[in-house]
Amino acid sequence: MQTHYLLTLAALLAAMFLGSCDQSRADTHAVDAPPQAIIPLTAQQTFTSASKPAKISQVAFSPSTATSLQEQFADLPTLLGLASERQGTDAHADLQLTLQLAELPDEAYELEVLHLDGGNAIQAHVAGGSEAGVFYGLQTLRQLLDLNGGALPALKVSDAPRYAYRGMMLDIARHFHGPAEIRRLIDLMSQYKLNVLHLHLADDQGWRIEIKSWPELTRRGASTQVGGGGGGFLTQQEYSDLVAYAKTRHITIVPEIDMPGHTNAALASYPELNCDGQAPAPYEGTEVGFSSLCIGKPITQKFVREVLTELAGLTPGPYLHIGGDESHATDSLDYRDFMQETVEVVRSLGKTPIGWDEIAQASADPAVVPQYWASAENAAQAVANGQRVIMSPAAHAYLDMQYDSTSRIGLHWAGYTTVQDAYSYAPDSLVAGLTDQHILGLEAPLWTETVATRADIDYLVFPRLLAHAELCWSTGAARHWPDFAGRLAKHGPRLRAEGVGFYESEEVDWQ
Repeated sequence: MQTHYLLTLAALLAAMFLGSCDQSRADTHAVDAPPQAIIPLTAQQTFTSASKPAKISQVAFSPSTATSLQEQFADLPTLLGLASERQGTDAHADLQLTLQLAELPDEAYELEVLHLDGGNAIQAHVAGGSEAGVFYGLQTLRQLLDLNGGALPALKVSDAPRYAYRGMMLDIARHFHGPAEIRRLIDLMSQYKLNVLHLHLADDQGWRIEIKSWPELTRRGASTQVGGGGGGFLTQQEYSDLVAYAKTRHITIVPEIDMPGHTNAALASYPELNCDGQAPAPYEGTEVGFSSLCIGKPITQKFVREVLTELAGLTPGPYLHIGGDESHATDSLDYRDFMQETVEVVRSLGKTPIGWDEIAQASADPAVVPQYWASAENAAQAVANGQRVIMSPAAHAYLDMQYDSTSRIGLHWAGYTTVQDAYSYAPDSLVAGLTDQHILGLEAPLWTETVATRADIDYLVFPRLLAHAELCWSTGAARHWPDFAGRLAKHGPRLRAEGVGFYESEEVDWQ
C-alpha cells in the first residue's frame, strides 16, 4: 500500500536546525543520562532533555525538507521500521521530520531530536553531507525508536565513518542464495551503515550470473552446488533489480568472477576453455586449488573479456572483483600474465579491479585493490605497490568460521571466531607498515560450504556482522569490548523482531 506523507502546518526555521531552537519551547541543555546503545558507536551524542516523550505513532515530513529528499526517502516508514498502519493521515503527526543536505563530509550526518510541550510533540532534524549521510542519520533515528520502545529521547548526534568501504561478501556459488535472501541481507546491512555487498558469483561448484554471450555457463554451470540438490543463478534482470534495490539503501554491489582458479563450473560448461579441450565433470565438493583456465589461449582471452564486459554493463558501481586466489593449478608465470591482462580488461571497462591478496604479487598497478585475507607478505607488497587494501583477515572477519567447537555449522581452518574475536582487533595493526592511510576499508566474507538456508546465514552472520559494522564505522580509540557487549545485548530484541535467528553468544548478556 502506498504511504502518503503530509507536510506540517508550520515551517521550521533554518536557524533551529542542529543547535538553535526556542528555549521557551524545548529544553536543550545537556543532562545526565545513559548513552543510547547505537551500533555502530557514534562519534558524539549528547542528551538535551530529561523529559519523557510519547511514543511515535505518526510521522510526517516538514516543509523544510526538499522535494528531492522526500522523493529519495519515499519509503520512510520502512526506513524507520514503522508499520504502514501507524502513519499519520493529517499534519499533526507525533514526529515532524526535517531532512537537509549540509556542508559535511560525504557520508557524515548530524541528528537532533527536540522535545516540545514536555515531550508530547517531537521534532527531528537530520543533516547529511550527501543523500547517503541523510540515510545514515535515518538509520540512527530508527535504532533510537527501536531501542526506546517507539519513543525518541531528546539528543544531538554528530557522526561520520572511519572507512569509505564497509562491506560484506556473500558466496552464492557454493550454495545458491536467491534474490529474496540477498534483498533481505541488504536491508539488514543497511541498518548498521554498511555500504558494500560483494557477491561471489562463480566458483568450482556453480556459475550464478547469466552471461548471454556464453549461455552454457548457466545452462550447465549453474546446475550444481556443494552436496548436490541442484543450484540456480541470477538472471541479468534479477541482478539489475538487486543493484537498483541496493542503491536505495546506499549499498554498492561488487560482483566477483573468480579467475583463473576456482573455475570448474566454467570449464565444465565450455570444453574449449580447458587446455586439453575436455570438459571436467561438474563439481559438488569443497576442495580448492585444482582448476584453472587455459592461460594464453585466444578463446580464454575472449571469454574473460566478454564475461567482464557484460558484467560491467550491468554494474554501475566502480568495482569489478576478479578473484585470483588459490590458483595452485596455474603456472606462476602464467598466473602473473593472466592477472595483468585481466586488470587491463577491467580498467578498459572503466572499473577498478579488486582481487584477493595474491593479486599484489601479480600486478603493481596502483589502481588495483588487493583484498587481504591470508598473506601479510602480499598485503605488505600492496603497500609497496602504492595500492589501497581491503582488510578481510580470515581469523577475525570470515563469517563462516565457527564460534567454537560446538557450532552446528561453519569451518575452523582459520580458527574459531567468537563475537569478541570479531570485534577486538585493530585492522591497522595486523601488517607491519600497513596503516589506516593504506586501508580502503573492511569486508566480512561469508563462504557457504556449510550455509544452505536463511537460518544458516543468520546463525553465522549475526551478531558478528554488528561487530564488523562498528569496526568499519567507529574509531579504534572509542571502541571497547565491554561497552560494545552491553550495547549489543540491547539489539537482541530488534534482531528478533526482524526475524533474525542470530547466535545468542554466552559472551553477551542478551535482553
